[in-house]
Amino acid sequence: MVANKIDIDFAEIALDRSSDEEVLGLARTMASDHQMVIDRAVELVTRLGVTPQDNAVSQALEKDASSIREKLKGLPQEEFDKAYVDNEVAYHEKVIAAVEELLIPQASNEELKALLEEVLPVLKGHLEHAQMIRKKH
Repeated sequence: MVANKIDIDFAEIALDRSSDEEVLGLARTMASDHQMVIDRAVELVTRLGVTPQDNAVSQALEKDASSIREKLKGLPQEEFDKAYVDNEVAYHEKVIAAVEELLIPQASNEELKALLEEVLPVLKGHLEHAQMIRKKH
């Protein structure tokens, strides 16, 4: 949940700051897809009657995200697009590693594990999309 909210925040900054159509397209995709994951996760935890717990992974992601948000907001316009796309690459690499190495292996609920496994290809697609844009910039 935290990882998705963070990337929506990054996307909102890009939607406000960028004028590059590819970057804006990436940001719209990030906002839409990550909101869909949040919606599915909320539905699952509501149905299961559980409350998501803060953990070391979410705390580390949020700590890093706070400084990244401020950096992105403070960059000169001519540096913003590259920084946003570079961040999307790095962020998705980090989140994919967390999902593959921690969250899926430690998921004790089969529905949660299935959701994580379903989301993983979407995250990898986001990474590839950002990498493609980065090559052009």
